[in-house]
Amino acid sequence: MGMPADSSSDKRPSNTDTDSGTRGRRLAQHAPRRGKLFHLLWPVTSYVVTNVTVTLLWLVFFVFNRTVVIGRRNVGEERNTLLLSNHQSMLDSFLVGLAAFYPRSWLKPQLIPWNPAAAENFYKNPLLAWLADNWKCIWVREGRRDLHALHRMTQVLPRGVMTLFPEGTRSRDGAVGPGRPGAGLLILATRPRVIPVAIDGMRAVLPIGRYLPRIFKRIAVSFGSPVDYTDLLAMPRTRETAQAVIDRVMSRPWTRHGAALAWLSARQSGISPPAVRQHRGAPWSVTTQSCSSPSAASANAGARPCGAAGWTAAT
Repeated sequence: MGMPADSSSDKRPSNTDTDSGTRGRRLAQHAPRRGKLFHLLWPVTSYVVTNVTVTLLWLVFFVFNRTVVIGRRNVGEERNTLLLSNHQSMLDSFLVGLAAFYPRSWLKPQLIPWNPAAAENFYKNPLLAWLADNWKCIWVREGRRDLHALHRMTQVLPRGVMTLFPEGTRSRDGAVGPGRPGAGLLILATRPRVIPVAIDGMRAVLPIGRYLPRIFKRIAVSFGSPVDYTDLLAMPRTRETAQAVIDRVMSRPWTRHGAALAWLSARQSGISPPAVRQHRGAPWSVTTQSCSSPSAASANAGARPCGAAGWTAAT
């Protein structure tokens, strides 16, 4: 199991920079130092802190909100697996990891994903920074384009699982923005098993600027089948190739996510919902399926009651 990066060997700011900048500015430029005791205890504290956190968030997502998971069997348990998701809230990394691996992560701690995290959000005070390091976050400096963070990702991904948001920031309006080439460079360097992930509903649960999640909302998470990008590996490892990799991944799941949400809305409303079925090459497809009233369904064993059309692979 990897451990959080120790910034003691990083280049530190000069005395002039330190004196002229604020403490928050210094935290935004360098990851916090960790001593030998922290690294010694980290495998245990990370396991406990992360699993307790996701257990509490499981209550938020699946008890106090209505969360549907589609295609979980596509994820598997292989090392060097990269979960690429759209980004709507600060809890997205927990949602993706929880939907993919909980509760198996209690017995298989290697399934707890690594999460690149924005320094300005997850490292803005010592307590939150300590939690972030135990949540297996990788410190990413404000402004991004952090080569040190990218190097750290290439170290830990081959030995585990990682959740990454190729947009680089949360969506302000719910639309999926363009992917950045940094995620493509990571893929070209580590050649992971890439799983496209689509999430929706998290903007209603935790909008930007809010710190406590809302309840009684609907959330959907879909895991697509692995993306084949082997033809791009023969191309020169350039920024353009990295962008082509990300463009291919991001063309897969989000274009179909609205159909799954339409199915959920229909199911909640009690009208005839479309049937959500998986197929190779996409997280889901949607076909219209007729249904019968509950009374007719009880009289006819072969009839499907309205609202009973279910999703596949929601394991």
